[in-house]
Amino acid sequence: MQKRLGILTSGGDCPGLNAVIRAVVSHATLSYNWQVVGIPYATRGLLERKAIPLSIHGLDLRGIDPLLNMGGTILGSINKGDTLAHIEEIVAGYHTLELDALIGIGGDGSLAILNQLQKQGNWQFVAIPKTIDCDVAKTERVVGFDTAVNTIVDALNRLTFTAASHDRVMIVEVMGRTAGHLALQSGIAGGADVILIPEIPYKIKGVCEHLAELRDRWERRFAIVVVAEGVQIAGNSSSQPSSQKPSCGIGQYIADELRCCSNNEIDIRVSVLGHIQRGGIPSALDRLIATAFGKAAVDLLADGQSAQMVAWQNGQVVAVPLETVLASSPYLVDPNNFLVQIARALNIYVGEKIGVS
Repeated sequence: MQKRLGILTSGGDCPGLNAVIRAVVSHATLSYNWQVVGIPYATRGLLERKAIPLSIHGLDLRGIDPLLNMGGTILGSINKGDTLAHIEEIVAGYHTLELDALIGIGGDGSLAILNQLQKQGNWQFVAIPKTIDCDVAKTERVVGFDTAVNTIVDALNRLTFTAASHDRVMIVEVMGRTAGHLALQSGIAGGADVILIPEIPYKIKGVCEHLAELRDRWERRFAIVVVAEGVQIAGNSSSQPSSQKPSCGIGQYIADELRCCSNNEIDIRVSVLGHIQRGGIPSALDRLIATAFGKAAVDLLADGQSAQMVAWQNGQVVAVPLETVLASSPYLVDPNNFLVQIARALNIYVGEKIGVS
């Protein structure tokens, strides 16, 4: 009997999701003669018993395949609602749709929910990691992160010219939730002077002194400050940040504090990149990772494996037990890792040194 494979995208969208779908449909159809159906809007599709037949030529336009370079997800996605409150109905939906296996593409939050569902329903299930936050554990690469970094770097390039023209400090707030990978990597690649991430404590005075040094010692009258959205309010007497979140947004908070610290001598503008970081055409690297993950996920199912996540380790795709991944997620920045060391070597302020004598 022909195997019926379902695929869904869950959580926030990111570039490369359609490339995963393309690889799964192509490999499952051509190599195994399986039937592939897309589940619209993640678990809501299972709840509503909806499935979309997918074929390798179903979306061709005169032979042109748009999925490889199309952003977002053709299946739709959701990142809200109480999914586990409907666990029995969702499990029943899987069986009503006569699925033999399911591939779920998501971040650590979505994968945690899907893992509970697959255990409850005894599904054959394989996960594919995607997130612009890069906070899924046990994998060196995830779908969507590289494109998001490139998008931020492009924004930093543009803002740098404006900052230099007007002798301004540009504060750029980026996504990442509780992880600073996006801010750290884009900040280094985009030539930032200050990078603030949740994992490393910082002081407003430290930032202010660094900006003053750039001006007075190096005659730099502008600066780029990259701030991760998960950064907390700075500590006062100690280097530890407060657990409070500023009501005005962390980028605006940093701007207001820097104005006070400098007695309003700094001309500051704030740019919150927001969801622009999620959009756009996937980079070549994201397309390659998406394709490799999609092919590997199908092979794992064909081999009879389940409750696994495909991961990129040491230049190749491997399978990691999903429970192991979730136990170590979210994956955060090590405050003393090599990228932090590189930033400091380049005279970028990345907060106070911790754990180093």
